[in-house]
Amino acid sequence: MASDNMKNYKDTLNLPKTDFPMRGNLSVKEPERIRKWDSEDLYSKILESRKGREVYTLHDGPPYANGNIHMGTALNKILKDFVVKSKWMSGYYSHYVPGWDCHGLPIEHKVDSELRAREKGLSPLQIRQACREYAGKYVDIQRDEFKRLGVFGKWDDPYLTMAYPYEARITREFGSFIEAGSVYRQKKPVYWCASCSTALAEAEVEYHDHTSPSIYVRFPFIDDPAEAVPELSQIPSSVVIWTTTPWTIPANLAVALHPEFSYVAISQGGEALIVAEDLASALASAMDLKELDIIARFPGRVLEGLKMRHPLYDRESVIVLADYVTLEAGTGCVHTAPGHGQDDYVTGLKYGLDIYAPVDDEGIFTKDVEYFSGMPVLEANAAVNSKLAESGALLAESTVEHSYPHCWRCKTPIIFRATEQWFISMEHNDLRKKSLEAIRSVQWIPGWGEQRIYQMIENRPDWCISRQRAWGSPITIFYCDDCDHILMDKKICDHIAELMMEHGADI
Repeated sequence: MASDNMKNYKDTLNLPKTDFPMRGNLSVKEPERIRKWDSEDLYSKILESRKGREVYTLHDGPPYANGNIHMGTALNKILKDFVVKSKWMSGYYSHYVPGWDCHGLPIEHKVDSELRAREKGLSPLQIRQACREYAGKYVDIQRDEFKRLGVFGKWDDPYLTMAYPYEARITREFGSFIEAGSVYRQKKPVYWCASCSTALAEAEVEYHDHTSPSIYVRFPFIDDPAEAVPELSQIPSSVVIWTTTPWTIPANLAVALHPEFSYVAISQGGEALIVAEDLASALASAMDLKELDIIARFPGRVLEGLKMRHPLYDRESVIVLADYVTLEAGTGCVHTAPGHGQDDYVTGLKYGLDIYAPVDDEGIFTKDVEYFSGMPVLEANAAVNSKLAESGALLAESTVEHSYPHCWRCKTPIIFRATEQWFISMEHNDLRKKSLEAIRSVQWIPGWGEQRIYQMIENRPDWCISRQRAWGSPITIFYCDDCDHILMDKKICDHIAELMMEHGADI
């Protein structure tokens, strides 16, 4: 009886009568619907109905053309489509032009992985052509996938960064920067990914937790510190540094002290160890010292210019002064390698130090680095520590967990490395000031985005615009070392731009 009731229960419901199918059958209906929209040219009809109305433009930050769309790209495009369509329905002429970023390492990395280009010895032109074909393939694939999501736009004429008129315009704008004197070449430290063999812009760097060695190292004086601190007369003395990058010790040329901080000399085993007074207890703890026997106190500025011996090599390191030295960690005596850090670099220029970075594009020590030649730098920390211990310079060793920069593409830890790169000055022609004024003139939604981008531009270093890859750069800049002058003036840039459009090829 119960089963009969169950069987007839639907007969007791007042259900609508309809021919609408019980199943969506999306695999059939979706292509039919897209074909119908295309055949009716629905997007153009919507625009025609809004002709003459107030214009609303959504500028599309483009996805990379280096694979199928994923949840992130789908969500991004759908949310933008909501905005565009809502503006149509509000009466605006809302013309949406989708686009794709067809340049850069994401695509080069994919092509290199698939073609094994460097192993096969393909020329730069062959690889760039393969990159263009690869990007074109995924522009077509992603276009169809976005259309299947129901996104409306000018899909038959998108903007592509690899389109020759687009590249020609970029070349002309680059020429205007050169003409204004904003472009320069200089050897300076940049973020460097050894895995990708390229410099990275600040926006291409991610920070992740990382375990690094933590070491205290002594730099013995060559000069007599008693001339500045009489209490150190006849006492062997050393400055103590702390670092989490032992691999940069071979490139050390100086130790930075803060001119106004109070420093102390601690007696240890017949030797005086110099550290900032506020950090002396941290050093004592790291070295398992029972008590602090302070010989002298003095400001950092009195030691400026004194020479020390490098802990590994027969060369000098010098004491310099710098306001960026802090008391947050370490010893208040900052290991300074001008080729491997921005602050170090600035201090090196001030004191006339060599911008020394004995590391190649693959992140390997060059042949002039005694003991460590041929070692990948991020794998050389243990070897450096061992050599420091052998020389008697290593005072304490442990590890530390901290936030460390990684390449956003390959996710590997990166390094600071001085290389010859091209930059656009943020100060020349008031570019930074103009950019900050432009940010303030924009309405930001949400409002916190304004301060975020403002601080980014306010504090960012000069814009590194060059990239070094095994197969070279898409545009050649002619440069005369004798007269220190860039030979690409605006006329040459215009000529290059015309060639790019006329011949349809990279230069």
